[in-house]
Amino acid sequence: MGHGVRGGAVWREAIPGRMWCRAARCLVVGRGVCGTAAATRETQRVDDVHAFPGHIACDADSRSELVVPLVRDGAVLGVLDLDSPVAARFDAEDAAGCEALAALLVSRI
Repeated sequence: MGHGVRGGAVWREAIPGRMWCRAARCLVVGRGVCGTAAATRETQRVDDVHAFPGHIACDADSRSELVVPLVRDGAVLGVLDLDSPVAARFDAEDAAGCEALAALLVSRI
């Protein structure tokens, strides 16, 4: 799922795949995993989303999450958000690969 930042909020942009949460279309920067990634401008790798303070459960089956902020010239353009029904699904190698992908995406936006 992709997210864009507009007016201090993270807006969800659906992509093909599993149904996403329609009730939480806009996430406040600093709230939840995506909002935390946007606020800190740091990748968030969460092994257990239920243990993450302020986690926003958009998919009841989600157990782990990897969120990489898309930052250009200090501005957050959005976030790259991956969810998994498997706890601790994402490792440092996954994070590094997604950060490389994010850098490529930002260079082309």
